[in-house]
Amino acid sequence: MNAEIDREDGGEAEAETETESAAESQSQSETTPDAEVDAGVTPDADADTDALDEGEWVDARHLLYDMVSTPSVSGDEEAAAEVLKAFFEAHDREVWIDEVGNVRAPADDAVLLTSHIDTVPGDVPVKIEDGVLWGRGSVDATGPLCSMAAAAVETGVSFVGVVGEETSSRGAWHLVEDREEPDAVVNGEPSGWDGVTLGYRGFLSGTYIATSELGHSSRPEENAIQSAVAWWSRVADFFDEERDGVFDTVTTKPVTFDGGPTDDGLAVEATVDVQFRVPPRLSIDDVREVAEGELTRGGVHWNKPIPPVMMSPRTDVARAFRVAIRNVGGVKPRLLRKTGTSDMNIFAGTWDCPMATYGPGDSDLDHAPNEHLDLAEFDSAIDVLVDVCERLADD
Repeated sequence: MNAEIDREDGGEAEAETETESAAESQSQSETTPDAEVDAGVTPDADADTDALDEGEWVDARHLLYDMVSTPSVSGDEEAAAEVLKAFFEAHDREVWIDEVGNVRAPADDAVLLTSHIDTVPGDVPVKIEDGVLWGRGSVDATGPLCSMAAAAVETGVSFVGVVGEETSSRGAWHLVEDREEPDAVVNGEPSGWDGVTLGYRGFLSGTYIATSELGHSSRPEENAIQSAVAWWSRVADFFDEERDGVFDTVTTKPVTFDGGPTDDGLAVEATVDVQFRVPPRLSIDDVREVAEGELTRGGVHWNKPIPPVMMSPRTDVARAFRVAIRNVGGVKPRLLRKTGTSDMNIFAGTWDCPMATYGPGDSDLDHAPNEHLDLAEFDSAIDVLVDVCERLADD
């Protein structure tokens, strides 16, 4: 799993920094404050929709526009799921929405194409200017999702649009528990049409809780609040060493801190919600062991972790992408590692098959108030995905 990025096909790995998630959850981006407004989005009346009828992938462009125009904030993906389902029905594909809200279109399991339907909140008016589509989700990850839907219809491979990636990843967790392992997985997130992501850091979160007897503030004994502060300082100091870039470093983050007398006035209680981003060189258990080893009072209640993942650049999936990107654009593929976490971590933690993450769009625009996607790049990504799926299906 701890394979190095192949220098022959992309040189040193890019560690594209992804911001923390909305609600600081298991997902990978923090919503820009200016974007945290009502999720209702209506298309701009002046949108240059003529651009949707240009090029080879007209149906896919219209799907993308319709999906971006349909609000799909995590927990409220039903309307967008119906739009996606109708696209597969129009192309005579078996499709249904499962009990958690995933859109499932099974077919040839030589490849499973999957990306997420949900977005973070934010009103980014939908419009097309100079061949560029603006709107919430155009990059993260409606663009990758729709490019995969088009490629699945074109090549006859399996497809799932999952829900809840921006919060609890409930769609991905349900998927790995509810279906058999495919031969290969391509997960959809923005990498740029000429890039493919092979690695993500893992995610561990938990809540530290400690109590102590309530006493006069003049007493020298450490109370629960002091214990909580001291515990987190020791843990953060232990991991305060950046190695070869952020990707290989454990990032520690306190999310909330609360403390004070209990309601009955007899004790002091302190709680700290904490998060760790875990590089593939370590396991979740390694980080948990350090955190628990620094305890002198109280304990930590851990949430369900997401393991780190680092795929070899020599898998069939990675090779197929390198060849496809060269075939489509005649450029050298970029092999990437991301400092955040994605549903690929969940798939890799359960399924023992080759996989990668791919999709059009600049990941620096994830959750941004100026989120937008070039339609020509969207078309190129579909071309790449079709080449990859045909190549893997033939193999």
